[in-house]
Amino acid sequence: MKRRGYAPAYEKLAAILREDRLRAGLTQAALAAKLGRPQSFVAKYEAGERQLDVIEFLLVTRAIGRNPARVLGQLDPDVT
Repeated sequence: MKRRGYAPAYEKLAAILREDRLRAGLTQAALAAKLGRPQSFVAKYEAGERQLDVIEFLLVTRAIGRNPARVLGQLDPDVT
């Protein structure tokens, strides 16, 4: 169930992270294992049921092989 009040930018971030995970050839379970978290952790942020804090965001981007600044840049072109 999606929680109300999440900004559209957060929904876009979740979609970007999901697409990047898939491009990296990782299942939710495989990414969760890399993070030392349950699969539901990945499923919930991808579905918009929870938000990532800044540290979790950095760990997720590292685990999928992305530069966090570039991911943020996809949300806002002024973020570099």
